[in-house]
Amino acid sequence: MSAGKNAPHDNSLGHVTGKSLFIDDIPKTTNEILVTYVGSPFAKGKLNSIDSKRALMIPGVLGVYTAKDITKNHWGTITQDQPMLVEEQISYYDEPICLIAAESEEALVQAKSLIEFNIDEQKPCFSIDDAISRNLHIGVPSIFLKGDIDKGFAKSDQIIEGTFTNEGQEHFYLESQASIVYPLDSDHYKVISSSQHPTETQHIVAKALGIKFHQVHCEVKRMGGGFGGKESQAAPFAAYAALCARDQQRPARLVLSKDDDMQVTGKRHPFKTKYKIGVSETGKIVAAEITLYADAGAYTDLSPSILERAMLHSDGCYYFENIKITGILCHTNTHPNTAFRGFGGPQGNMAMEDAFERVASELQMDSFDFKQINLYSKDNGLETPYGQMVNHNQLPKIFNELRETSSYDKRKKEISKFNKESKTHLKGIAVSGVKFGIAFTAKFLNQGNAKVSIHTDGSVEVSTGATEMGQGVNTKIAQIVSHSLGLPLSDVRVTYTSTQKNHNTSPTAASSGTDINGAAALKATKKIQQRLASLFILHEQKKLELFGEEADLDYKIKTDHIIFDNGSVKNSQTNFSIPFNELVLLAYHHRVSLGDYAFYKTPGLSFNKMTAKGDAFNYFTNAAAVSEVLIDKFTGEIKVQRVDILIDLGRMINPGIDLGQTTGAFIQGMGWVTTEKLYYDNKGKLISHSPTTYKIPSIQDTPRVFNVNFIENETTDVNVYRSKAVGEPPFLLSASVLLAAKNAISHGHSYSNMGAPATNEQIVLHLDESK
Repeated sequence: MSAGKNAPHDNSLGHVTGKSLFIDDIPKTTNEILVTYVGSPFAKGKLNSIDSKRALMIPGVLGVYTAKDITKNHWGTITQDQPMLVEEQISYYDEPICLIAAESEEALVQAKSLIEFNIDEQKPCFSIDDAISRNLHIGVPSIFLKGDIDKGFAKSDQIIEGTFTNEGQEHFYLESQASIVYPLDSDHYKVISSSQHPTETQHIVAKALGIKFHQVHCEVKRMGGGFGGKESQAAPFAAYAALCARDQQRPARLVLSKDDDMQVTGKRHPFKTKYKIGVSETGKIVAAEITLYADAGAYTDLSPSILERAMLHSDGCYYFENIKITGILCHTNTHPNTAFRGFGGPQGNMAMEDAFERVASELQMDSFDFKQINLYSKDNGLETPYGQMVNHNQLPKIFNELRETSSYDKRKKEISKFNKESKTHLKGIAVSGVKFGIAFTAKFLNQGNAKVSIHTDGSVEVSTGATEMGQGVNTKIAQIVSHSLGLPLSDVRVTYTSTQKNHNTSPTAASSGTDINGAAALKATKKIQQRLASLFILHEQKKLELFGEEADLDYKIKTDHIIFDNGSVKNSQTNFSIPFNELVLLAYHHRVSLGDYAFYKTPGLSFNKMTAKGDAFNYFTNAAAVSEVLIDKFTGEIKVQRVDILIDLGRMINPGIDLGQTTGAFIQGMGWVTTEKLYYDNKGKLISHSPTTYKIPSIQDTPRVFNVNFIENETTDVNVYRSKAVGEPPFLLSASVLLAAKNAISHGHSYSNMGAPATNEQIVLHLDESK
């Protein structure tokens, strides 16, 4: 199956039939134990003592473990400031204080209720505003600066200011945090984890146990969803299981319930963004000042990188000659917030889209017109606030085509007429765009390796550091290899991820899983192909025998005319060909290597974090969406009636998977900006911790008309097969739904201050305010 064609997700049949194996589906061994944590009943306080005597008397309870039992208790991807288990200072509600190991679920539940803590409660901080007033920050502010904003504002004909807020979002992966740890001989441990970052999980487990990295190996078959929530935060749960497995010398399983998972794990970062925009009388942006406040939660986790990506996307799709962007991390007593699809990009991009809607409203301009006037273009400029050029820019083409195919102008007139006549409902329409940078902002993470093995029957096995969480990365990598070798897709298998096979790998994140790992797999495949092509040429010349005189290959000869296609290898100049599997068998008998390893690093990255200048990304994925909503004036109920998306994914490896990723990301983003509201009580306890109280979109919430189209573009030459990443960029397009809701609310009134999520309750409140 060649690249560029639809192919079923390699797990599709297993998922539909229920045969796909997830961690808690793995049969329990006869001596396996179960593990859980016990969390803090306060959001902030000093832990004085733990009393576990009553819990240890429960039949089946094997042990209670505290911070004293962990060799290296502090961990963190960027700053190692987070304790695995509380030592003294408690920093968020339900923060793990101790672990329980038991032989049954019943014993775990009973023991958990009998653990007693002596805690001195302290005053917590629960909001960005509170953190700002109390000067509770993590690190120092970051600043991007381009041009001279003071001169820019002085030249502006009008200056408009505003504030935009977004709240957090629960990942709501279907498989909760889960790990099984098997103690092996020689103090070695096998970890099976639902993790996006097997290497980090390996390292955190080893450090917690006080052993070398090579004494731990981590395997990931697949995840039942991740969305960033298992990039960093899967690791400590594996360490919890490993601690108990080592002490009991028995396999240990830790699988969180959905309630426990939601209460203890971090979310998407809430942001509060203040903006000041200076414009000319023609609608051109002259200057802008953006200040982003991000709620990091109790510990650092990945927050500095997430804030940085938010800042890198605060320009949206629009060119600024003079701009200052400031990012500030706030410390609060909530879960340590973490990676989530888009990794800060949605927060930065949506704030700018909101700012543009407000400015257009103040100027009494159509917002689509205003955005088109200020797009990155050859006429306006192509240099970002951090100095990277927007090469192969398709934004003007995307906006122009989408405006026509979505019938935006016609529908806007119809909506205006509807709103004047309807007494019960309001409609709104809006466009939002995306210029999403593809690469990790931490330069060293932009690397990967792959191993490709061809067996003597001609079938191929590939291993990479990519982890499969439903996004189809393994299917795409298999297509890349099968395309290169000219084999049917069924002849190529991408195996489970293991730190024993692929070392020091980066997390599957930043939409770069296929980019990095696919490129490494292709590189390894090409090395084998060169040897096979050289052998083929010699075979054509000498008619080599399986057991004849061993071939002496010349690997320097040109092999461009040797074609691997349709299960055969052919000389395009002479038309001589043999089946691929016969050539492979010949190579084996002539001791020609049928396996290889390759290392890949993303080229051209030069971003300097100290100066905030340089090429932060390998390329940009560009897109735009027009959304139309219907709002009930009395209940605030919002229905998304139509969405039109136009996206540039280069030359797609698998159009079907890319379509699924585009629609799935948009719907997940739509949930974030409409229905997904996190509710906490006054102690900081999350009370919306199940499907009954936390509303993700259902099939009934999907747009009634949902048009997704892709533009033809082969100009991007820096990525494997000229493809572009799709995992995160479409998520940002969901801003158009929120903007459409605000467009409806603002009909005949000043621009609404409503932030995200636009729940029914919020819509009703803002409708009342606009009367």
